[in-house]
Amino acid sequence: MESGVLTGKKVLELGSMIAAPFATHILQQLGATVIKIEPPAGETTRKLVRGGPSGSYLAFNRGKKSLCLDLQSDQGREVFNRLVADCDIILHNLSPSAARKLGATYQDCIRLNPDIIFCHIKGYGEGPLAEEVASNPIAEAATGVMFSNRVDGRPSRLGPSYHDQFAGCYAVIAVLSALLSDDPAKRNIELGLYETGLHIAARDLLGVQLKSQLLGRPETEPSAEFSIPGYGAYETRDGRWVYLVMLTDDHWRKFCAAAGIAPDPALAGLRDRRRERPRVEKLVADAVAAHDFEALTGKLARHGVGFTEILSTDRVLDAPQAMAGDKLSEFGFGDYDFTTPDFPLPSLLRAEGRADAPPLLGEDTSEILRKLGYEEDTVQAMIAAGAALEANREQPLWSRPKAQAEKGGSE
Repeated sequence: MESGVLTGKKVLELGSMIAAPFATHILQQLGATVIKIEPPAGETTRKLVRGGPSGSYLAFNRGKKSLCLDLQSDQGREVFNRLVADCDIILHNLSPSAARKLGATYQDCIRLNPDIIFCHIKGYGEGPLAEEVASNPIAEAATGVMFSNRVDGRPSRLGPSYHDQFAGCYAVIAVLSALLSDDPAKRNIELGLYETGLHIAARDLLGVQLKSQLLGRPETEPSAEFSIPGYGAYETRDGRWVYLVMLTDDHWRKFCAAAGIAPDPALAGLRDRRRERPRVEKLVADAVAAHDFEALTGKLARHGVGFTEILSTDRVLDAPQAMAGDKLSEFGFGDYDFTTPDFPLPSLLRAEGRADAPPLLGEDTSEILRKLGYEEDTVQAMIAAGAALEANREQPLWSRPKAQAEKGGSE
């Protein structure tokens, strides 16, 4: 059985929502053993959908071990300290004040394990806001993304939490770099969600600087699409949506040939088309609306036009490209079956346990405590005292809709 590149490494996660769980999800897919420490109520994404786990929990916690501890109790803190001494990496996204309260700062952890790699994903890095809490939409708002993404004219967050997931990826890069380095300073990793957003926005921030200096005044575009006519989403005659990529004059010529638009020297250059934006947009929209989807996309493909269908999320994994190769895993959780995309580098992934389900809250509590050297009577005493919690395997994970519950009860 092939092993992942991080097989043998033990990761301790104190994570909630997305950034830290996403980072440790990637480490788990690469072969690491991830122990997820959760409070008695469970981490936030466990109860977001009908009282049960959300898509975020299902997607980013597969194959982890769940240890449920009350870290505010003396016994819970003692268990945490033993785990820190026994692991290779600790990664969390607690607020700075919570990290201090729970003894999960860099200084706390290196006293217990001088060789540990410590990664803290915070709201903000160094600066006047370093102690403040930030979330994905706050990072979007503060770094220009939300200003450009508008719904009915109102700045709005993006759908997916991309800043959280970028921060998780950056954390993984930093952890892997620390594993390759002999420099102890590289083992203290502090990463701000806001600073992640700044880096993601670098292209747009420099683009604005360039335009401001060329034009002598600040100028921003409400979106990348707005600057290039014919670039974006258009609806076909049969009600499907196609996304067109129209970056260059060559793209425009190929689209016109495919859509049957007669060449017009007045629209040959991008500057020309920008001056005639309303006319170009109407030309493209009318040409797309005159065709059914299959007929149009056949022509676009033959002429080398960049395009794709805009899919609703319930259709994404049915696409032939999604199903081809070694990209997806299937797992059961509760009474339901799921298919999920994996980290997109199959040659680096673990083989054994790759399709494991996420853990129930406290599913591995007793096993982990015993492996740490606690006797069975001590384990049971901790559970009885509320310092630790075991999974309740009989409790339904979700409350079902009333009609579905009634149907199930009548069978």
